[in-house]
Amino acid sequence: MSKTLVAYFSATGTTAEAAKALAQAAGAELYEIRPAVPYAPGDLNWMDKKARSTREMQDASCRPELKDKAAPVEDCDTVFLGFPIWWYVAPRIINSFLESYDFSGKKIVLFATSGGSGFGRTVAGLKPSVAADAKIVEGRLLNGRPSAASLKAWVESVL
Repeated sequence: MSKTLVAYFSATGTTAEAAKALAQAAGAELYEIRPAVPYAPGDLNWMDKKARSTREMQDASCRPELKDKAAPVEDCDTVFLGFPIWWYVAPRIINSFLESYDFSGKKIVLFATSGGSGFGRTVAGLKPSVAADAKIVEGRLLNGRPSAASLKAWVESVL
């Protein structure tokens, strides 16, 4: 099996739980993608047009600053990349993450949590942020608590 990383962004803790379970099932290293300025609860109110998350998502060029750039991406062949779905796509901080590392020749398998929507245009929105020879694969929504066995089977099917 190739070296695998599970990298994730979680605004409320839901995606963090899914990422931890996935990393354990995959025997992978875990890395949290954190914004330089953490999101406060009011920043996440998608019904408020002035909320930080709403403003970021309305601006396709927005790239929230990362707290660090210490993800061990270089040694990995496969990166499972997780996030909550915001407005049918990945939060802009995922573009920031992808643009901060060289993903040439790597496979990026997406996983997400969502309150009701699917991946929508997520893959198309992320492809411009990586090298042309990086492969982004739409993975799975990991809502609820998938079993360790189902996660392990999924990991094995995509590696």
